[in-house]
Amino acid sequence: MKHTDFGQMPCPIARSLGKVGEWWSILILRDAFYGLTRFDEFEKSLKIAPNMLTRRLAGLVAGGLMEKRQYSARPPRYEYLLTEKGKAFKPVLLAFIAWGNEHLAPEGASLLVVNRETGQPAEQILVDKRSGRAISDEDYMFAPGPAAPEVMRMRLREASQRVPFIKHPGSN
Repeated sequence: MKHTDFGQMPCPIARSLGKVGEWWSILILRDAFYGLTRFDEFEKSLKIAPNMLTRRLAGLVAGGLMEKRQYSARPPRYEYLLTEKGKAFKPVLLAFIAWGNEHLAPEGASLLVVNRETGQPAEQILVDKRSGRAISDEDYMFAPGPAAPEVMRMRLREASQRVPFIKHPGSN
């Protein structure tokens, strides 16, 4: 089955999904943050077919989220390491944890993000790095960026009439 190429779409959500939107890719990245690096480690952890794992790792390497590095010449063996781009995916995984624990875990949280010193669970929020303020519907909105094509500007203009979180420059 041929997938749509989201890489050329102007929407950052679509472009991101084009790189990591397939669930195996996100789980591979999760395991990489757990410290797994070798093919057999990913295969064992995920219980994924080798051909599927090969494709997903190749996609993450091609997308610049992981790098493939040989660690054994005889036989040739490789490890897969997070790149800076891959490490920058961590806030997305943290958001998945918080959302999943809040909305999809009636039995309780199975994974927490905790303070290293106190062991206290973190209460995650999305914060504006410039101001330090929590991003909320009252104070923040979607707006077209400088590279937004006209279709995106139009979509946001129309949406701003329906959804308070979306504004268009010049609207109140």
